[in-house]
Amino acid sequence: MSGIPQDVKQLVIYRLDSLPANKKISIGSYGEFSKEELIENVKKENEIGKKIVEIELEFLRAMKEGLLA
Repeated sequence: MSGIPQDVKQLVIYRLDSLPANKKISIGSYGEFSKEELIENVKKENEIGKKIVEIELEFLRAMKEGLLA
Protein backbone atom coordinates (compact mmCIF):
# COMPACT_ATOMS: atom_id res chain seq x y z
CA MET A 1 0.00 0.00 0.00
CA SER A 2 1.61 3.29 -1.04
CA GLY A 3 0.12 6.65 -0.07
CA ILE A 4 -3.07 6.35 1.95
CA PRO A 5 -6.04 8.11 0.29
CA GLN A 6 -7.12 11.13 2.35
CA ASP A 7 -10.71 9.90 2.80
CA VAL A 8 -9.52 6.51 4.05
CA LYS A 9 -7.08 8.17 6.43
CA GLN A 10 -9.84 10.42 7.80
CA LEU A 11 -12.17 7.45 8.30
CA VAL A 12 -9.53 5.47 10.19
CA ILE A 13 -8.61 8.48 12.35
CA TYR A 14 -12.31 9.05 13.12
CA ARG A 15 -12.71 5.41 14.19
CA LEU A 16 -9.53 5.51 16.29
CA ASP A 17 -10.66 8.73 17.94
CA SER A 18 -13.72 6.89 19.28
CA LEU A 19 -11.52 4.53 21.33
CA PRO A 20 -11.27 5.11 25.10
CA ALA A 21 -8.29 7.35 25.93
CA ASN A 22 -7.02 5.09 28.72
CA LYS A 23 -6.74 1.90 26.63
CA LYS A 24 -3.71 0.55 24.77
CA ILE A 25 -4.05 -1.41 21.53
CA SER A 26 -1.59 -4.16 20.62
CA ILE A 27 -0.52 -4.29 16.97
CA GLY A 28 1.19 -7.68 16.67
CA SER A 29 4.96 -7.52 17.03
CA TYR A 30 4.93 -3.72 16.79
CA GLY A 31 3.89 -3.38 20.44
CA GLU A 32 1.18 -1.50 22.34
CA PHE A 33 -0.02 1.97 21.39
CA SER A 34 -2.30 4.60 22.88
CA LYS A 35 -5.11 6.08 20.83
CA GLU A 36 -3.02 9.22 20.25
CA GLU A 37 -0.01 7.18 19.09
CA LEU A 38 -2.16 5.21 16.65
CA ILE A 39 -3.63 8.40 15.18
CA GLU A 40 -0.17 9.98 14.87
CA ASN A 41 1.15 6.90 13.03
CA VAL A 42 -1.76 6.99 10.58
CA LYS A 43 -1.14 10.70 9.94
CA LYS A 44 2.57 10.02 9.32
CA GLU A 45 1.70 7.12 6.97
CA ASN A 46 4.60 5.12 8.39
CA GLU A 47 4.77 1.32 8.56
CA ILE A 48 2.64 1.15 11.71
CA GLY A 49 0.12 3.65 10.32
CA LYS A 50 -0.26 1.63 7.13
CA LYS A 51 -0.76 -1.56 9.16
CA ILE A 52 -3.49 0.15 11.23
CA VAL A 53 -5.26 1.26 8.04
CA GLU A 54 -4.98 -2.26 6.60
CA ILE A 55 -6.49 -3.76 9.78
CA GLU A 56 -9.36 -1.23 9.84
CA LEU A 57 -10.18 -1.80 6.16
CA GLU A 58 -10.19 -5.58 6.63
CA PHE A 59 -12.55 -5.17 9.59
CA LEU A 60 -14.92 -2.93 7.61
CA ARG A 61 -14.91 -5.34 4.64
CA ALA A 62 -15.72 -8.25 6.95
CA MET A 63 -18.63 -6.31 8.45
CA LYS A 64 -19.93 -5.43 4.98
CA GLU A 65 -19.78 -9.06 3.89
CA GLY A 66 -21.62 -10.20 7.02
CA LEU A 67 -18.65 -12.11 8.40
CA LEU A 68 -19.01 -10.30 11.74
CA ALA A 69 -22.20 -10.17 13.74
